[in-house]
Amino acid sequence: MKHTIRVTDLARNLGDVLSRVRYRRDSFVIERYGNPVARIVPVESEADDATLGKVLSARCDGAAGDHAFAEDLHAVDASDKPPVNRWQS
Repeated sequence: MKHTIRVTDLARNLGDVLSRVRYRRDSFVIERYGNPVARIVPVESEADDATLGKVLSARCDGAAGDHAFAEDLHAVDASDKPPVNRWQS
């Protein structure tokens, strides 16, 4: 649903406006002195539609993994050693 909102009202209700954009998929035209200056719209991305089931399905269907990322994680894990004296850190 499209709405028009004044800059001052947006400043007072920013959290509510952003929640409406995120959860209701509303959009807002922001007006200053009666003239439209900006628009707030929901972000359209595939990440919004990603569910655990879709991710697991893609992984099981043979989606290629990032081997460099896996190697980076292994290097970080290997370098993360607990201190010899836990009370001295």
